[in-house]
Amino acid sequence: MAVVGAGAWGTALALHAARQGHRVTLWARRQEIADRINASRENPDFLPGTRLDGFIRAVCDPEEAVEGAALVIWAVPSHGLREVARAVLPHLAEGAAQVSASKGIEDQSFLTMSEILASESPPGRVTAVGALSGPSFAREVASGLPTAVTLGMRHAPTARLVQSLLSAPVFRIYTTEDLRGVELGGALKNVYAIAAGICDGLELGLNARAAFLTRSLSEMTRLAGVMGARPLTLSGLSGMGDLILTATGGLSRNRQVGLRLGAGETLEEILAGRRDVAEGVRNSRSVWGMAQARQVGMPVAREVYRVLYEGKSPRQGMVDLLTRRLKDEIHPEVLEKVL
Repeated sequence: MAVVGAGAWGTALALHAARQGHRVTLWARRQEIADRINASRENPDFLPGTRLDGFIRAVCDPEEAVEGAALVIWAVPSHGLREVARAVLPHLAEGAAQVSASKGIEDQSFLTMSEILASESPPGRVTAVGALSGPSFAREVASGLPTAVTLGMRHAPTARLVQSLLSAPVFRIYTTEDLRGVELGGALKNVYAIAAGICDGLELGLNARAAFLTRSLSEMTRLAGVMGARPLTLSGLSGMGDLILTATGGLSRNRQVGLRLGAGETLEEILAGRRDVAEGVRNSRSVWGMAQARQVGMPVAREVYRVLYEGKSPRQGMVDLLTRRLKDEIHPEVLEKVL
């Protein structure tokens, strides 16, 4: 088994797989990171204080990373997936299953992570590709705390195989064939976690946060449905579950960005010197672009984009949201799709 990406999330997934008895090759972008992991049995850069199982071997060479692997889990930041995929995919074993644990939408192309993997696969290479998403902070998974996630994969037999390989009493995996819904839920919630953080940074209260989370889920469901996903998928772990965690949890990088924006810091100040990635900052641009291209009303996503990229005041963004034209909560055509 191989995990591509030695950040906090990739390291946590590698550790979880090793605890299930699998020998795991963990690919790191830089040789010094791989060397430190192998020497200290710890990833001090991204998951300090967590002892890594001896079944984990870190490497930097793309070919060595996936050599002979029957399952490859991708856990690199979404904006870097295409570049890494180009280096790794030519060495993938025929028939190997792939699972994207990266959450995001590519700028310009608006492709999901599984679509990027498919587009970069060598001609004629056939593999089953899925996506793992849900409320799952890396540190809690690494600590062995109970977690439940969803695996989206259109090839059901492979999905059940991956489910059996990675499930454990503290890591429950549900499956669905709605791959698109799982990926969109995982990507979209990061944008709305920033909105929830702004709400709390402005000290608007718990009523306001609950309202914003509810309307955020409505927007997520609306866009996902237009893009061919099942609206009910967004009410599950990869949609509502991940949104609740990322928008309210203290370990959420996206929530922290929103909190600091609401408290008056600029985006440049917040991002300066950060080693980790708040995916919602980059994804807010692609999500708003998708909404415009599909002509989907997404006012919360619009205001997050304007705060991040057009210099709009967070407080003015909230005022503009709250003073929009009054309307029904649920449009009849949306209700028909859900039911």
